[in-house]
This record gives sequence, structure tokens and C-alpha cells, in this order.
Amino acid sequence: MTSGNIMRAEIYVSGRVQHVGFRWFARNSAERLGVKCNPMNLRDGRVFVIAEGHRAAIELLIKDLWEGPTFARVDNVYHTFMEPTGNMEGSSLQP
Repeated sequence: MTSGNIMRAEIYVSGRVQHVGFRWFARNSAERLGVKCNPMNLRDGRVFVIAEGHRAAIELLIKDLWEGPTFARVDNVYHTFMEPTGNMEGSSLQP
């Protein structure tokens, strides 16, 4: 697979990532990169992000997630790449 392929990533972000604008941050970052993104809070305190887009753009999103918004503290970002489903809502994929 090359960096131009459309991929799906499941991303788990842990640390102080809830109640600090993390989901908003993830959506904005994804939109800027042309990635479809659906972040959600998990009961265990992590944020789970499903993203589809060009692999290189998702890798940039993951880098942004490591930074997070101002009041976040990111301890870990675990991600897995897989084949896209194509049924994501959100911003359009850019060629």
C-alpha cells in the first residue's frame, strides 16, 4: 500500500482527553487534512477516533492527536490501519 491509498484508522487516545475540547480539536484537524473523522468519548476516559482518508493525511492527523488541544494531556495514541468502509459521515475526501 502506498501513502496515496484511502485507508481507515481506528485510533484510541488516552490521557486527559475528555472535557478539554479534544473531539472538536480532532474534527477540525481532520477537516483541515481532508479526512473524514468521527471522534467519540469512551466510558474509560479515552477518546476513540475513526478516520478515513489518504494514509498520509491520517498519519498527520495522528501526529496532531499526539499534540491535542491546549488543556489536554495525551499519554498514548494507539492506532490500527485497515481497509476503508466508505460509509463515514463528515467532510469529503479530497483527492
